[in-house]
Amino acid sequence: MLLFVVLLALSFGVVFYLLRPTKTETAVQQHLEDIKGERAEATGQTILKEEGYSTNPETAQMIQQVPGAVGTLNLIRQSGQKFMVSQVMGVSLLVTVLTGWITSYFLPGILLAVLAGVVAGSIPYIYLLIMREQRFRKCDQLLPEAIDLMARGLRAGHALTAVLEMVGSEIADPIATEFKRLSEEHALGLPLRDATMNLVSRLPRDDMRFLATAILLQKETGGNLAVILDKTAAVARERARLRGQLKIYTAQGRITGWVLCCMPFIMFGILSAVNWKFEKLLFTEDTGRFFVYVGLGLMVLGVIVIRKIIDVKV
Repeated sequence: MLLFVVLLALSFGVVFYLLRPTKTETAVQQHLEDIKGERAEATGQTILKEEGYSTNPETAQMIQQVPGAVGTLNLIRQSGQKFMVSQVMGVSLLVTVLTGWITSYFLPGILLAVLAGVVAGSIPYIYLLIMREQRFRKCDQLLPEAIDLMARGLRAGHALTAVLEMVGSEIADPIATEFKRLSEEHALGLPLRDATMNLVSRLPRDDMRFLATAILLQKETGGNLAVILDKTAAVARERARLRGQLKIYTAQGRITGWVLCCMPFIMFGILSAVNWKFEKLLFTEDTGRFFVYVGLGLMVLGVIVIRKIIDVKV
């Protein structure tokens, strides 16, 4: 049964991966949604900014009171997804309950069933974390190019607001989307400082903080922003080079961590498929359950230690 569930999950994962929309389809869909939003504002259907908790105002007010709702909303925004907080939390809760209920028939210990439900319920959040990390990496790659474009635009005589709009239209996503939102917020009356801080909250990366500091420093104290941006771009490129070198140097540690994490579960699945009675003692005997808990705890501790070793700040 466990092997069937694993194969079913892998099959659905492969299907979803192969059927996911391409970058062109995503860009076209986003453009159509923007046009739809502009028409809705023109017809007077809505003039309020949706916070992203829920499409239902009453439900949104209820979800705002739930612990973790604000953090979930920030995670969705940083990952660049279009989910609602109600959708993510609802799916997570549903998967947790169903997994815990189903596994309670196969696992003798209620604690293991609860643990399996919690792990399964965290899958939507793990997906958002992965999407956020991929989006942040794309931003780190594109940000030096965006800073160079800003510096060239300022030297050509353009205003700062025009340069921000230029970055939103010339640079690829996700930098284009974030700078376009920055220019729109500033055009609608939000002070540049607040709009820039909103940008940093959506992209909390050190390079983006350097850029925001340079813009706000020039705005409040004056100075040659083009020269500051040149130095900021040089720092961003040097940091990217160092991150690449560290990624090469820590490759062995990262592979070791993946092997140590995945191999016990793979071997458990293989041995359970061959002879379930061989693994059954781990769940039917008190000593076996004790060692399962200890093993999982030591595994989590090992992952934390390995991640601490390979996580070098640049």
